[in-house]
Amino acid sequence: MALVPQNFNRAPAPPQNYNTAPLPAAQNYNTTPQPAAQNYNTAPQPAAQNYSTAPLSAAQKYNTAPPAAQNYNPALAPAAQSYNPALAPAAQNYDPAFAPAAQNYNPALVPAAQNYNPALVPAAQNYYKPPTTTRRGGDSYNRPPLFRDGRAQFSATSDDSALTNQILATDRSRDRPYDVASIPLKHILQTVDVILARVTKPDIHGAFLVPGAVGAHDALNLEQEKALHATLSSLPDNYDVPTGLFNAISCEWLSGEDPNKTTMDILDIVQHHDWDEKVVLVLGAFAVKDGEFWLVAQLYTTNPLAKAIGQLKQVQEILERAGTTLKPKFDSYNNLVRAIINVTKSVVQLYDLQRDPHVTTEHESAATTAHIPTAVYWTIRSIVVAASQLVGITGMGPEYLTEAWELSSLAHKLENIQSHLQENLDRLQEIIKRKKDDEALALIGSILETPHIDNTKPLRVLFYKDDLPALYDCYNKKRVDIDVLKRKTVILFISDLDVVHENEYMIVQNMYMEKRQSPTRPESQYEVVWVPIVDTWTDAKYQQFEELRRNMEWYTVFHPSVVSPTVIRYIRKKDKWNFQKKPLLVVLDPQGKIVHTNAVHMMCIWGSIAFPFTSSKEKLLWEDETWRIELLADSIDQNLFNWIAEGKYICLYGGEDMEWIRNFTRAAKKVAAESGIQLELLYVGKSKPKEKVVKNIMANIQLEKLSHTLEWNLIWFFWVRLESMWQSRGQQLQTEALRSGRLTDSLKNDAVMQGIISMLSFGSSDRGWAVIGTGTAGMSKANGEHMFRSLNEFNLWNRRVNEIGFVPALNEYLAGVYKQAPHHCTSLILPATGLMPETVACAECGRLMERFTMFRCCTD
Repeated sequence: MALVPQNFNRAPAPPQNYNTAPLPAAQNYNTTPQPAAQNYNTAPQPAAQNYSTAPLSAAQKYNTAPPAAQNYNPALAPAAQSYNPALAPAAQNYDPAFAPAAQNYNPALVPAAQNYNPALVPAAQNYYKPPTTTRRGGDSYNRPPLFRDGRAQFSATSDDSALTNQILATDRSRDRPYDVASIPLKHILQTVDVILARVTKPDIHGAFLVPGAVGAHDALNLEQEKALHATLSSLPDNYDVPTGLFNAISCEWLSGEDPNKTTMDILDIVQHHDWDEKVVLVLGAFAVKDGEFWLVAQLYTTNPLAKAIGQLKQVQEILERAGTTLKPKFDSYNNLVRAIINVTKSVVQLYDLQRDPHVTTEHESAATTAHIPTAVYWTIRSIVVAASQLVGITGMGPEYLTEAWELSSLAHKLENIQSHLQENLDRLQEIIKRKKDDEALALIGSILETPHIDNTKPLRVLFYKDDLPALYDCYNKKRVDIDVLKRKTVILFISDLDVVHENEYMIVQNMYMEKRQSPTRPESQYEVVWVPIVDTWTDAKYQQFEELRRNMEWYTVFHPSVVSPTVIRYIRKKDKWNFQKKPLLVVLDPQGKIVHTNAVHMMCIWGSIAFPFTSSKEKLLWEDETWRIELLADSIDQNLFNWIAEGKYICLYGGEDMEWIRNFTRAAKKVAAESGIQLELLYVGKSKPKEKVVKNIMANIQLEKLSHTLEWNLIWFFWVRLESMWQSRGQQLQTEALRSGRLTDSLKNDAVMQGIISMLSFGSSDRGWAVIGTGTAGMSKANGEHMFRSLNEFNLWNRRVNEIGFVPALNEYLAGVYKQAPHHCTSLILPATGLMPETVACAECGRLMERFTMFRCCTD
């Protein structure tokens, strides 16, 4: 590696320093006076020619501008004095009397000197220099192997763990003296970025070094220039710069030592600083020297002072060759500097993350202990090599530059290090992000689950966007602030963008229409806010969102981004709101506390009667309910009000067998006439009906005047309401069962739940079925076959009607029919959400039903 060979051209040492006899110490290198000089000079030439490339066997070992060559010039390189016994006592280590191995430096007298030729004897590469006391550990490392031209290889030792131990041994940051001040790390790094921004730009050297090319100011575009100025403007005017450390570091790569030795010496200089400070200090020192040279090169043709300095630095020659023969080396140099900067920034980022309170000691140790010191070592070593490249440019000339492949090899090594550091960065950032999200999640839960003076704070947690109005009034078509919801019950309608096809959308729409019609009722004092949740938002989905809200009458978020990712995580969390795909109606009371995580079922069952839609209200409503027609049918048909008020018997029936419908309705009317009861029949279809089939059946019923029929658009609601009963009642029983520990018994013993299961079983089949009862009393229920047989055999149990009543007599006879009935098959399709019991008894015979899993794509 040619570090500063130029020193021999500028002020060569007098030849007598190497040849004059009256230097007693010179004998330390030779047992006879003067012959050693012949090993480096075949003719009486000036001493400066001792390193000539002339084909002399011994001289070749120290040819091609050896790194240590400058050490023989005490006038120019202070470190060289260590080879003069009179000046540096440590140099005596090379005296055969003290260090016999020093004789190896005379190839003419000591054959072992040939060991320094790696091509001949590789084992000799492990030359060991005895330790000195000038710097802790500075000299106690094995020298790296040399190439044929004298440059050191990149691997300081074959044992990575040994190298790591040597690197760690240089660190004294934990014993930092009080007078070692902390450095303004971020400020220095920002300044270095500005200095090296031009150097690291692809082919920037050619842009301002090639004669006739555009200047550097034109090579960087205006936006980049503005960014650089903005960076400098953001820095304090007088932050402390450790110029003393910069100078001490710079002197090290002028010492002529091999890169490993120089790197270790630099680590000694910065031993009391943290690892991130170490590498930034060295990079800062390098940036000063690098920036000085390129500044002169940049202003060479326009500034007289720069031109004068450039002439002394041989800039003209560099300008002439920058775009041709030197271009590969400049490109390799650029790549190396970019790799140095990237690794340095990663080290600084890792240290920043280590100081984050969310990072535990284990995380810190696992992420950095094994990587950062080694990364810092190789980064500093690469800076040393890059600096020697720069010194070679400004000194001996382009022919003394480091080979491009060597720079590329170092850049590749740094890229690998950067990859490992980035993995640790990503892992630590993920840990920190997860912990911060957990903290934010806990805070959101605390705010939402605690009552406040009003609901302003919880709503601002849910909806926030740069202090701008977060909501949109779909009815009045304008953007509004959350204050419009202040001290009101708020229902959060959470869904994806396929909401219009969901039953919940119809339920909310019907309730909101009722609210608009009677806005002053106490039951109407609530507002709905639609909150769309989508995994990934695209332009098409944003457009769909805009179209959907145009058809709504309630409130919605102004833009999906007002709902933060942490809030969405809370909404999706299983032990919170557990939003998957099915829409939710989450209720917040006027104080902002969550009072129900999904009130859609109670709204579907009881409508506005369920206001204020709290879990406690739902429990009270179920406590007052019994299994009767009024609960089952409620107000889905206007005629039901009159029939219940008049005390009539009501028969709800369904199925898709038209022949059974004809036979059943005729038999039912005949029995009603014979028993003297008033009976009204209402056809309600089946669960998940096929529109064409059911509409044909309804048309035939109306044409033949067999019974009343429920409107087509209300058939779905009848069965959705039954499913809501299953969900709501099941949740209540589950809560009670968790306290008692008997879930199965709760289901079996609950008459309402058994009635719901029976109806869902009937709706899951294409066969006929029927229930008969009065509005407030009990009911009879059976499948079509058993109900038709019982009615057809009315003469066998008609006497019991007068004794115990019509419904009890019918139930009594149905029980006997069940016992006599042969094998039957009953199915039950339940929604996957909500309560899912391990076992369900058959609604007809009471036997346990087999359990299957079904996936349904569509309803038709």
